[in-house]
Amino acid sequence: MESVNAGAQGVALQLAQLRYEAHQIVSFELVDPDGRPLPSFTAGAHIDVLLPEARVRSYSLLNDPVETHRYVIAVQRDAAGKGGSIWMHDVPRVGSLMYARPPANDFPLAEAASTSFFLAGGIGITPVLAMVRRLCALGKPWHLVYAARSARHAAFVAELRRLAQAGHGRFDLWLDDERGRPLDIPGTLAEVDAEADVYCCGPKGMIDAFLDAASGRPEARVHYERFGAAGPAATQGGYAVVLARTGQRLSVPAGKTILDVLTENDVDVQYACSSGVCGTCRTIVIEGVPDHRDDYLTEEERQRNDCIMVCCSGSRSAELVLDL
Repeated sequence: MESVNAGAQGVALQLAQLRYEAHQIVSFELVDPDGRPLPSFTAGAHIDVLLPEARVRSYSLLNDPVETHRYVIAVQRDAAGKGGSIWMHDVPRVGSLMYARPPANDFPLAEAASTSFFLAGGIGITPVLAMVRRLCALGKPWHLVYAARSARHAAFVAELRRLAQAGHGRFDLWLDDERGRPLDIPGTLAEVDAEADVYCCGPKGMIDAFLDAASGRPEARVHYERFGAAGPAATQGGYAVVLARTGQRLSVPAGKTILDVLTENDVDVQYACSSGVCGTCRTIVIEGVPDHRDDYLTEEERQRNDCIMVCCSGSRSAELVLDL
């Protein structure tokens, strides 16, 4: 297998099982090579898988959080992507060693909520599946609407139906080809209890429509996770980045991000999604004004201008001093 980015922060995992779940979607069961318990995780968590050529990709954990013997992720092949999903589909085989950072959670479940509503689209079902499992264990009510283009594009349907039938849940599957139209997101959300915590994970259009429809709800009860960039990265260039710890000054040319320049100059910075949604590359800004392009920081955090997602954001000032 092609050499992977097995840096010091990578945990060795062995691929125990590959399984076809839906069109272009494959699940991976990963275990400790020596059979030891894995670091624990909570519903909504992800792992950053380290790939060749210093690439990193974040994948949601979809199995039950009580399981310490395995991590299960699912990957949708994206021919138009940057190659991570293609590598995951084409290269690893059962028995292969892979490397990942320990679990982190940027999309946590509000376990104390009286009731929870989930809207998922396509591969966005993965973190929601772990959340539903957790709510079943807690005996809490939930309702999931899962939208997909067709039955062959919908993953884990049998398991979701089983979970709904076993306890306190309701599962509705919306297939565009059978209904003859896409899901009416505003209409769907309008029928959800005003006191419910509402979640969305899916493609950009779905999340944008969800956020518009949920705008009148308390912000603390609205949760979402994007799997792709909300907008284009800042690549206008024409400014410099200064590394405060070393004094090194790096020019950022047009067509490149800050992260591109940092990695080209062997600056040690963690990153994962490369699209501003996961928060891994968050870096403290000491001086200068960032041009925020991420979908991770809150509006209040952006206004403070004291941090930046270097994978996608740029600079509004001629110089940006970073705590690196």
